[in-house]
Amino acid sequence: MNRQFKEAVIERLLLCSSLLSVFTTAAIIFILLSESLGFFKEVSIVDFLTDTQWTPLFTQKHYGILPLLCGTLLTTLVALLVAVPLGLVSAVYLSEYATGRVRNYIKPLMEVLAAVPTVVYGYFALLFVTPLLKKFIPGLSGFNALSAGFVMGVMIIPLVSSLSEDAMHAVPMGLREGAYALGSHKIQVAFRIVFPAALSGITAATILAVSRAIGETMIVAIAAGQQPNLTFNPLVPVETITAYIVQISLGDTPHGTLEYSTIFVCGLTLFLLTFVLNVVSFKLKRRFQEIYE
Repeated sequence: MNRQFKEAVIERLLLCSSLLSVFTTAAIIFILLSESLGFFKEVSIVDFLTDTQWTPLFTQKHYGILPLLCGTLLTTLVALLVAVPLGLVSAVYLSEYATGRVRNYIKPLMEVLAAVPTVVYGYFALLFVTPLLKKFIPGLSGFNALSAGFVMGVMIIPLVSSLSEDAMHAVPMGLREGAYALGSHKIQVAFRIVFPAALSGITAATILAVSRAIGETMIVAIAAGQQPNLTFNPLVPVETITAYIVQISLGDTPHGTLEYSTIFVCGLTLFLLTFVLNVVSFKLKRRFQEIYE
């Protein structure tokens, strides 16, 4: 009886622990929706989605999310162009070419990049990367999406590399041995056997990196310029959704005003973006698992 009681208590504790994350997510959704509904009572959702200006703190107010959304996607795209190729190449090397000893040294060293505070990355982008890029791109603005996206890409390289390498390392050795027995070279095994077999994990790592880049705050707040321009030019200042939230959260905007409510609308937009990415990641992972099982 005593043992059964302990098992029941442990089961309840585990259930409560699992439900905690569900309740937390539900509370976040409730807060975002309730605060956003008040905003959309005064601002048309059509204007919010189609207006090309975002000036809620100006005298002439506009509440179009497109400039912030464009800045977010632009910096994320630059980051992915840096992180995905470098991360996947390093993952292939660690999984297929590096010895166990080299792998045990290099992988932790790469993951140190993820431990650096993002504010340090922000000032690194502003004070080092931007002046360096100006030597090659004279028209580059002092605040720009290119340097912010580049440094953000460097920051998420360990995320892509580590998760992709784990997925490749989990591919059964029998697949490799079969390919070698048929006369395949190591590079053929890596890219024609191991890479496709681990594609579900690689896709999940890439989607997770996209979510991480979309939600990045300090790098873009410091180096991108905080100017909501509707542009696809990475050489000029932009403002992302997270950078705007930081700007409003400094305490200068009165609580309860329409301008203050924009924080929750932007937060809801971010939540929907990451939710869609997670759904896509889940669907792709299931699809590739069905193909290779």
